Amino acid sequence: MNQKLSPKTALLLTVPPLLWAGNAIVGRLVRSAVPPMTLNLLRWAIALAVLLPLGWTTLRQAGVLAAIRLRWRRYALLGLLGIGMYNSLQYLALQSSTPINVTLVASGMPVWMMLVGRLFYGVAVRRRQVVGALLSIAGVLVVLCRGDVDQLLALRLVAGDLYMILATIAWSFYSWMLLQPRDDPALRADWAAFLGTQVAFGALWSGAFAGVEWAAGGASIAWSWPVAAALLFVAVGPAVLAFALWGAGIRRAGPGIGAFFVNLTPLFTALLSSAFLGELPHGYHALAFCMIAGGIVVSARR
Repeated sequence: MNQKLSPKTALLLTVPPLLWAGNAIVGRLVRSAVPPMTLNLLRWAIALAVLLPLGWTTLRQAGVLAAIRLRWRRYALLGLLGIGMYNSLQYLALQSSTPINVTLVASGMPVWMMLVGRLFYGVAVRRRQVVGALLSIAGVLVVLCRGDVDQLLALRLVAGDLYMILATIAWSFYSWMLLQPRDDPALRADWAAFLGTQVAFGALWSGAFAGVEWAAGGASIAWSWPVAAALLFVAVGPAVLAFALWGAGIRRAGPGIGAFFVNLTPLFTALLSSAFLGELPHGYHALAFCMIAGGIVVSARR
């Protein structure tokens, strides 16, 4: 049941975007030390090692195991879209794009959510959603053209921006799949078991992507204590802790209110980039953020 947005609930919903912003910063910092596909594989392998003990009581139940075996294709696809593709593409995007741009492009996700829902799930689109989508698309275009209107004619995109658009499309399909009530109730009730099941399949996909990277000669890792600390952070913080806090906050406030907190990620990323990477945000970043956030506010109004 939804509750009033108390300070505790607001804190639960604010920490995950901060951690996701930190994930973008760390991914940028270690881009020269760890290849992107390998980074994603190591991140989710560590996360799986953390999640399995937490959800083992549920996962060992015969009924739950039977349900997972019966619906293994569903979990394999969830793992591909939400863990294998989305995160791999995000780390790949950070090889050539900045964390601010990556998270701002990702803020256009409500647009893709609407399109995927309409085209593939038959969900009606309201007029206010169209207005909000236009604002969000305009905000994404501001990011892609780097605030220069003249560039819209040539639209010289950084490869990382395109990778992030593909990542947001994958996440949109993943999110719509999560709404389909096809999971065992006991598995759904245990966040660690449910996430761990997805991560297990996602780690297999991540391993396949990393294998291609290794075959291409891109498996060299410059190990150091900072790199090890970065891996531990992206696995425990954005991958496990953020999901736990986010689930608790959503149960208190509901997804409608929680959706607004997601858009804190670009703001946190801009602040963290200024502090750790020396990449100061520009005026067009603020404009794009306002347009994307404004689009979401308009589409969410009753």
